[in-house]
Amino acid sequence: MATDTRDVTADKPDKPSTGSKRTSPALFYRQVVAELRKVIWPTRKELVTYTVVALIFVLIMVGIVSGLDLVFSTGVLEIFS
Repeated sequence: MATDTRDVTADKPDKPSTGSKRTSPALFYRQVVAELRKVIWPTRKELVTYTVVALIFVLIMVGIVSGLDLVFSTGVLEIFS
């Protein structure tokens, strides 16, 4: 059964005020530094591992795309030549 929604006003959320206080550059910088201190930074070993895994993945994807390109281009040349 469908609900009739004609003549019913939807509750709209209040718009945020456009005249809000501006943040000073010094306060912004302090907040950024405070947030960066909360970050759990990877160790050198983890960073090297993540980098190697990413590079290997990229190389595998390059190989797959290159192989497919070779197969399709060879097929197209055989069909249309």
